[in-house]
Amino acid sequence: MEINLISDTVTKPSDEMIKFMNNCEVGDDVFKDDPTVNMLEEKVAKMFNMDKALFFPSGTMTNQTAIKINTNPGDQLICSKTAHVYNYEGGGVSFNSGVSCKLIDKERGFFNAKDVLNSINPPDFYHSPKTSLVCVENTTNKGGGACWEMNDLSEIADLCKDHDLKYHLDGARIWNASVKKGIDFSLFGELFDTISVCLSKGLGCPVGSLLLCSEKDFNNAIKYRKMFGGGMRQSGYLAACGLYALENNINRLEEDHKKAKEIEETLKSLYFVKKVEEVETNIIIFEINCNYSSEIFINKLQKKGVKLIGMGDNKLRLVTHLDYSDNHHEAFLDILSKVTL
Repeated sequence: MEINLISDTVTKPSDEMIKFMNNCEVGDDVFKDDPTVNMLEEKVAKMFNMDKALFFPSGTMTNQTAIKINTNPGDQLICSKTAHVYNYEGGGVSFNSGVSCKLIDKERGFFNAKDVLNSINPPDFYHSPKTSLVCVENTTNKGGGACWEMNDLSEIADLCKDHDLKYHLDGARIWNASVKKGIDFSLFGELFDTISVCLSKGLGCPVGSLLLCSEKDFNNAIKYRKMFGGGMRQSGYLAACGLYALENNINRLEEDHKKAKEIEETLKSLYFVKKVEEVETNIIIFEINCNYSSEIFINKLQKKGVKLIGMGDNKLRLVTHLDYSDNHHEAFLDILSKVTL
């Protein structure tokens, strides 16, 4: 039995999802003539109570388009030092938009309105770049799937309005945050200028993300999607997977969170584990004691059919997901409890 806990991106479409996909109606989305893509975009925009949504091949392209429409070359955005837009998008912030990053170094990728205020460059000081955008990530990937508190997000939104800054949410795993905190998606739509959401992580779709934005920003977004090579033709087959997932796979995220919490408890009982980040959703980040090797731990698990990923500095990550079944979970907890280094 192979147990793949590298990421929630490793899932494959279920038979029911494939059946739904095969029965959808498609057209040419570059001409906005694919009815299934249009249906998905309208549904997600309505969920977040935002004007428009635009379907993209990837979350990275979605974030990069959001940054492009919210900034000008030479500007600076504010984000966590662990942010996906800074660490895992190939330097696209600078390459695509000519923008630099002001990094906030706070625990688990969180920061507050005061941190943002302290990071804004003086607008009349021409030696420093113009601060124009604040990006937050919910849930925080390198923060171990941790969820932002709405009060903090709201206070930052107010600050952004006061200082004429745009506000972007990298909501790749916003589904997990919403389920965990019991927050309606529309509340996020009230706070942010742009939001990216991913369908190919916890929701089990093979491909796809969406950018949520205003009517005005949509015209720029579709232009930049084309420039970035993201215009797709009969992409309704992919959008259909998203429609199926939104109807069937959101509430079940609680199962992934429950399994992750049980893994956390088992890890805490192991003598060679130094620390486990508090688990809220489906990501578990833990640190092996410096007297032991994380590489040896990874190799031992691989021999047992378990795949996971190292993060450097003896830290490791596990991610539960749709294809991680109850049988996988029972077997993994048994393997984990018996590992020795």
